[in-house]
Amino acid sequence: MPPFELIPAIDLLEGQCVRLARGDYDAVTVYERDPEAVARRFAEHGVPRIHVVDLDAAKSGRRANADAVRAIVRGAGALPVQLGGGIRSLADAEEALGLGVERIVIGTAALRDPALVREAAANHPGRVVVGIDARDGRVAVEGWLETSDALVRDVARRFEDAGVAALVHTDIARDGMLTGPNLDATAELAGAVTIPVIVSGGVGSLDDLRRAAALAGRGVAGAIVGRALYSGAFELGAALEAVACS
Repeated sequence: MPPFELIPAIDLLEGQCVRLARGDYDAVTVYERDPEAVARRFAEHGVPRIHVVDLDAAKSGRRANADAVRAIVRGAGALPVQLGGGIRSLADAEEALGLGVERIVIGTAALRDPALVREAAANHPGRVVVGIDARDGRVAVEGWLETSDALVRDVARRFEDAGVAALVHTDIARDGMLTGPNLDATAELAGAVTIPVIVSGGVGSLDDLRRAAALAGRGVAGAIVGRALYSGAFELGAALEAVACS
C-alpha cells in the first residue's frame, strides 16, 4: 500500500493565492500574492505533490492563470504539481499539461463527457485525476455553481476501468471552513471503487489529518489541505509528521 499523501493546495484567482468559503466566489480571502514563493515553501518541506486549482478557469473555462501555474511549477522544482479547473476538452487537457504539471484534474467533464476522461487517460497514462465535488452527496459542476442529480458513487464507478490515477472527493459544504473533512462520505466512496481516493475540503486540525490517514487501508490515499496552512491552524511540518505517525 503506498504511503498516505499530505498534499498542500494553491487556489488561484486573478493570479493570487486565495481560499473560498464553501466554493463561494463572493467569499474570497487572499492569502498570498506570489504563488511561486508559496510553491517554493511547500517544496522545501518535501511534500509528495502540490494541488493547484485555477478558479478563474473553473468558472469561465478560460485559462487566465497560465503564467501563475508556470510560476508554481518553477517554484516547485522537481516536486510534482497537479492542476484542476476548467479542463473540459482534450485541447484543454493538452494545454494544461503543456504548462509543465505532472497531472491534471478533470471535474465538470467527468460528469458531462466521461469519454473525454477515458481518452485523456489513455493518451496520458497515470496523469489524469477525476475531481468529484459533492454537495449533499450529489456532484456539483461549473466551478461549483451548479449541482447535478448524479450521485457521487455512480459517477466514480464510471471510471473504474479508465486508468485514472486517483479521485479527489471534495465536500463543498466543508471546503474552506476548517470544520473537518467529510471522512464518512470519503471512506464510503473509497469502498465503492478500486481507484485511490483523496479527501479534500474542511481539514482544520492535525487530528483531522490523523483520522484521514487512519483510513489509508480502506482506500483513502491522501488529503488536500488549504486554508488550515494559510491561516496558521497548524504548520506543514507538523502536518507531515502527523500523517507519517498515523
